[in-house]
Amino acid sequence: MTKTIVHSTNAPRSLAGYSQAVKTGGLIFVSGQGPFDPKTGEVVGTTIQQQTGQCLSNIEAILQEAGSTLDKAVSATFILAEESDFAGMNEEWGKWFPTDPPARQGAKLPIRPKGMKISIALIAEA
Repeated sequence: MTKTIVHSTNAPRSLAGYSQAVKTGGLIFVSGQGPFDPKTGEVVGTTIQQQTGQCLSNIEAILQEAGSTLDKAVSATFILAEESDFAGMNEEWGKWFPTDPPARQGAKLPIRPKGMKISIALIAEA
């Protein structure tokens, strides 16, 4: 099986030690993406809706670089800093996945680097 490292300049650059995504076996595994602006590296937005949208925008850019789209998402894991943000995150999520959403798992973010409210990792078909 061939493994291809995916990198998009339209998503925040990855830190040393991980790839934005890995494409293998007909799937694309996107590393957890925070709500960071790809150009400035700063957190985008102060609401959970804005930050969820930025995470998904970053994931979308990575998937496009890999030749895929959000429509091909099969599984996602989101991590929230505050459980009370679930409803707002879910509201924004529904805008990005109005039909046939991927399977999903959630957890609580133990720390808040740079004011992050959310991080999302995703698996999609290649």
